[in-house]
Amino acid sequence: MSVFAHLVEQLADLLQPLFHAAAAAATIVLITALVRLLVHPLSRAAARGRRAQAALQPRIAELRKKHAKDPQRLQKAVLELHAEEKVSPFSGLLPSLFQLPAFFLLYHLFSSSSIGGESNGLLAHELFAAPLGGRWADALTDGGVFGAAGLVYLGLFVLVAAVAAFNYRRTKVMMAKNPVQIATGEQERVPGLGAVNKLMPFMSFFTLVTVAVVPLAAALYVVTSTTWSAVERAALYR
Repeated sequence: MSVFAHLVEQLADLLQPLFHAAAAAATIVLITALVRLLVHPLSRAAARGRRAQAALQPRIAELRKKHAKDPQRLQKAVLELHAEEKVSPFSGLLPSLFQLPAFFLLYHLFSSSSIGGESNGLLAHELFAAPLGGRWADALTDGGVFGAAGLVYLGLFVLVAAVAAFNYRRTKVMMAKNPVQIATGEQERVPGLGAVNKLMPFMSFFTLVTVAVVPLAAALYVVTSTTWSAVERAALYR
């Protein structure tokens, strides 16, 4: 992690003439963009996979009718169909999984008071008046919701809520066009699946909780990545 800390410090020094005190925050946004660029090929592959899955739905519906009384045979037939068409039902998970290391590195980097036995100088950096190592609870204690640091979080919350509302509308439309299908047949045969389907459009709003509880540096990563995802999906799934 000391190597990662050195990288953040070096990039912050390079960006300091442009962003001054917010150079470290700008560095986090830049790192997030670089990570998302690296992951973009996986996102494109996931989009192709979802389109392929949508194209398979009529054939899956036929299999469901054919094996309506044999759930195990239905499940096997659907898996065989996916293998035959080289479509993975889990391809959409890869972009998220590959982003986790960068998020956890930032989280630990801005949660540690020392790095390699030395004082963590990155904790002194701020985004306007909010320390990158601080949390929303700290901002509420120091000035309240409309204090200098509180306003930074308020701006992030507004941005996240706008992106979440955009994702909510898109998810509702996509689910209406391509209802979730399962290999075992009727939804009621899988306990809780109906509730999951109802909650799915609201998942983006849980980002608000993440932003509220993690260090501001990690929150910046989440906000930037979430905004990138919304724009990327709008382009890939149009």
